[in-house]
Amino acid sequence: MSEPHGRPQFCQRCGSPLAPREEEGRTRLACAGTSERASCGFVHYVNPTPVVAAIVQQGEHVILVRNHGWPETWYALVTGFLETNETPEEGILRELGEELGMKGEIRALVGNYAFAQKNEVILAYHVEVPAGDPTLGAELAAYKRVPIAKLKPWPFATGEAVRDWLAKVRPTT
Repeated sequence: MSEPHGRPQFCQRCGSPLAPREEEGRTRLACAGTSERASCGFVHYVNPTPVVAAIVQQGEHVILVRNHGWPETWYALVTGFLETNETPEEGILRELGEELGMKGEIRALVGNYAFAQKNEVILAYHVEVPAGDPTLGAELAAYKRVPIAKLKPWPFATGEAVRDWLAKVRPTT
């Protein structure tokens, strides 16, 4: 059982150790209690983390980004974790500002996508930005503009959103 920040060892409610236990037909981590204290009943469900993503369109191009630490050939969509008390729409516009220093306008929800390998649910949006050069935020190493006509989806996570968006903007006849 894993989660984005590693496997928890202690109950977030009472601090007792967590141990595997059968719950609702699955093995889950649950409060085991201690010799001094009974279990508080907490079950760690390892719920997926919500992530927002943007297909950033600028004219006839899409802006893709590369994070620090990624291979030089890897580029993807602007993404980020949804913050507490934030709507997905607010979240993606915040991420656009933090990562590219740009303001944009949401055109449509593209869809939602499971990224099981990282235990994430991705909410992807089509966002248009005005002309101008991005200003890279601290998380990014580079960006590139790709003509929509040459954009190709990748086979997982945000690549599925690119695939679905391209099917709408470049329908096959």
